[in-house]
Amino acid sequence: MKPIDKKKSAQRRIVVIGFIFGAFLVTIGIRAVYLQVCQGPWLSAKASDEYEKSFKFQGKRGTIYDTKHREMAVSNDITSIAAYPKTIQSPQSTANLIADPLKIRNKALYRKLASKKSFVWIKRQVTPKEAKAIERMQLEGIHFITEHSRFYPNKTLFAQVLGFSGIDGRGLEGIEFYYDTYLKGINSQFTVLRDALGRCFDGAKSWAADNSGKNLILTIDRAIQYTVEKALEEAAVQFSAKSGMAIVMAAQTGAVLAMAHFPFFNPNCFGDFDRELWRNRAITDPFEPGSTMKIFLAAAALESGDCNPDTIFFCENGAYKVGRNIVHDTHARGWLSLQQIIKYSSNIGAVKISEKIGSKVLYNTLKNFGFGVKTGIDCPGETAGSLSDYKRWTRIDSGTIAFGQGLSVSAIQLITAVCAIANDGVLMKPYIVQAVTDTTGRSLENFSPKPIRRVVSEQTAKRVRKIMKTVIADGGTGEKAALEGYTVCGKTGTAQKINAEGTYAKDKYVSSFIGFAPADHPEVAILVLINEPEEQHYGGIVAAPAFKKIAHETLSYLNIPPKNITDEMTVAKRK
Repeated sequence: MKPIDKKKSAQRRIVVIGFIFGAFLVTIGIRAVYLQVCQGPWLSAKASDEYEKSFKFQGKRGTIYDTKHREMAVSNDITSIAAYPKTIQSPQSTANLIADPLKIRNKALYRKLASKKSFVWIKRQVTPKEAKAIERMQLEGIHFITEHSRFYPNKTLFAQVLGFSGIDGRGLEGIEFYYDTYLKGINSQFTVLRDALGRCFDGAKSWAADNSGKNLILTIDRAIQYTVEKALEEAAVQFSAKSGMAIVMAAQTGAVLAMAHFPFFNPNCFGDFDRELWRNRAITDPFEPGSTMKIFLAAAALESGDCNPDTIFFCENGAYKVGRNIVHDTHARGWLSLQQIIKYSSNIGAVKISEKIGSKVLYNTLKNFGFGVKTGIDCPGETAGSLSDYKRWTRIDSGTIAFGQGLSVSAIQLITAVCAIANDGVLMKPYIVQAVTDTTGRSLENFSPKPIRRVVSEQTAKRVRKIMKTVIADGGTGEKAALEGYTVCGKTGTAQKINAEGTYAKDKYVSSFIGFAPADHPEVAILVLINEPEEQHYGGIVAAPAFKKIAHETLSYLNIPPKNITDEMTVAKRK
């Protein structure tokens, strides 16, 4: 072959090889551009998953204060223990060391430590003693993370209304649940990093500038709450009752000053108590009110113009036939005025008043007082009770509803309606939270008294108050609620409970007393309900003494002097 041909052949080979390598380089370049530009975000996320693991934590939950800024619910820093399993060389040995101090089953702990996960919780919210015991061991792969634990410094006080929050900082019951969006802290992020050998170490923490939740200031007064719970417990224990409830409300504003339940439970260890005890029954549970409903019957009769306090009715000497039914009174009585019917709590008299004014007037009055609808109080699970339309009432229905059977109400409905009588006929919306503040105490939102509507005239309200005063006078059913130095308006209630068969039980009652004081310038309204007392069941005997104790101590605490002391001070001032 000629030399020149060899040279051309070599050049061709070089060109071919160069073309091939060039094509490879172009292909690689195109692939690189595609991966970098088009697939970059996806690949970054994929890589991040290999060496990063993010966990979310909520900031510290807001504090709940009573009306005088005393702590009712707080959040404390507490240690939780976690592990990075891939950095633990001997899961079994580690499990053997820490299982007993943490009171965890060895097998369950080993499964966690031997898992393929990059991060696992060992035990959340451990005690200081447990944390120190594990920390002294200085074990590889075991880490300590600060979280927040909810604490209720007053233990059982106001527990059913406060409710509680879970281990993850979410409100589960009561105010903690209702105001969870305000109270819960802002989410924060904690990132765990892992190197090429699978070893884990702390990464970045992303915290908000202020990740704590908002604070709540309640209308509740801790001192009044304590007084109410103590009096309620004494009454329930004395009469061997199944349970009890009591509410104290500012008569002119609708602000709840105390709301108590018996039996109590401790929200710090709510899991140790029956779930039935968690519920705020003053809000959620309806019951037949009994003779306390006669207050509103009197208001309906006076407002209608068909009756006045001295209008008389024949009470049939203790037995009155209504259709196929017979209505009985505890004591046989003849002619009674409207005022006396309320004073002596005559069921027959109530039926006669109802017949005179008519079902429509009674129904509209009860509806205006808020029965059959929710009050709108800032608590979860409120019941509307039940009040059927008057068009569906039979003659006996109209009569029994007049003395508190055949309808149901909640405790908060009942005391709110009575406060309308104390407030010259204006119904107020009940509320428990008066303000929301930030961590510095700066007010963010305020809740003030809110009128709903006028239900009766001022004159009618004053006349009903005058009638209610006679219930406490000599011979009235509420004599045991009388306060020395103070005038009291009140009404007793004794209602039979309905059993599982839908009939009235002969030996199960709800005994109640509701009222307010001082009578002429009402400051506080109080409701006491005792569920299924034994031996005695009349509201004037079972519930009235508890009302008296609560009213006396509350008025003294609020520096509302007795009338005789006020008169002496007025005379002294004039001199």
